[in-house]
Amino acid sequence: MSFTALPPEAVPALMTGKIAPNPAQPGRADAFLPSPCIQNHAANLAFLPDGTLTCVWFGGTMEGMGDISVYMSRLTPGADQWSEAEKLSDDPAKSEQNPLIFNAPDGNVWLLYTSQTSGDQDGSVVKCRISEDGGKTFGAVRLLCDLPGTFVRQPVIFNSAGTWLLPAFRCVSLPGQRWSGDADTAGVLVSRDQGQSWAMVDVPESLGAVHMNIIPLNGSKMVAFFRNRFSEHVLSSESGDNGESWSTPKPVNLPNNNSSIQATKLGDGRIAMVYNHSNAETSDARRESLYDEIESDKDDVKAAETPVATRRKAVWGVPRAPLSLAISTNGGQSFDSHIDLDTGDGYCLSNNSKDSLNREFSYPSITEGPDGTLHIAYTYYRRAIKYVRLPSDVAI
Repeated sequence: MSFTALPPEAVPALMTGKIAPNPAQPGRADAFLPSPCIQNHAANLAFLPDGTLTCVWFGGTMEGMGDISVYMSRLTPGADQWSEAEKLSDDPAKSEQNPLIFNAPDGNVWLLYTSQTSGDQDGSVVKCRISEDGGKTFGAVRLLCDLPGTFVRQPVIFNSAGTWLLPAFRCVSLPGQRWSGDADTAGVLVSRDQGQSWAMVDVPESLGAVHMNIIPLNGSKMVAFFRNRFSEHVLSSESGDNGESWSTPKPVNLPNNNSSIQATKLGDGRIAMVYNHSNAETSDARRESLYDEIESDKDDVKAAETPVATRRKAVWGVPRAPLSLAISTNGGQSFDSHIDLDTGDGYCLSNNSKDSLNREFSYPSITEGPDGTLHIAYTYYRRAIKYVRLPSDVAI
């Protein structure tokens, strides 16, 4: 099958939210979500209690800039078009990123997102808004975690004891250097009081393992998957105590290009993962860091004359393509052959959307509907969020 990428400049005209069949794959349907923004990135899908499918992402001019805010679009049951985007955050001094939606056991719907200045992820905190009407409206902004450098990306998990597990990662800058991902590690924010307070539990020996994605298995067993800052392979970790502690992350048989992945456990017990089937071995394209196009506000970094090189460097710039789907039938120990959802050169040496320079397919989200349908959303050229709907019997 072939999915021909569009020119980046052609995408805005398609951002109507209208869902249409894709003739390249029987049963598949696609849409580009409406947005008023030049750049759109980091989608996350979730169903509301009434069956509405939501997609949240961040948009503005460029990741890390102060005009980056959180947006949401909705697909009501039976509809064939996504709603106009709703702006859910608006701090002009902060870049508000990586949103996610989850349904709490008490019926409230939570929106979480990160907040930082000028691309300085080592200063990020996590904020939230809570809806008491099923996600129709959201309350005031609250600070969820003020530990500097805390970032989130993946869904909250509730274990059998009622404990809330929010996978997180710590963005750490080295002395005399601006943050570039070299020293990032993984952790889990744990709440035993329904989200009123949180404590960080570190994942051991997790240097370079970020975007932790927890999947409950059977009983007290869980598996987690990670993005790899060093652009080698997707990493995985295991827990046998309901997510209270985790093993050291190890590679699985999927490549990773230092870009986000997301997995979900399907109704039949399989695990489906969406990711980029590429890594540093497949390309020599490199850039200095994620924010090398944005000035830092940090005086100590501006004043630093000589960077301190003390460890491996995170790898940035490896093409973010193809965007692929793979399945595991053994609890995430390994993944079977993949199919490509979008193909192209995946150029990501610039985050510039204004001039249509970026051509990545990235930051996927995947969830399964009540009828087994797979719903997937991801970044398309950093110009739009693309939605793909696949039948439950997708061949892979």
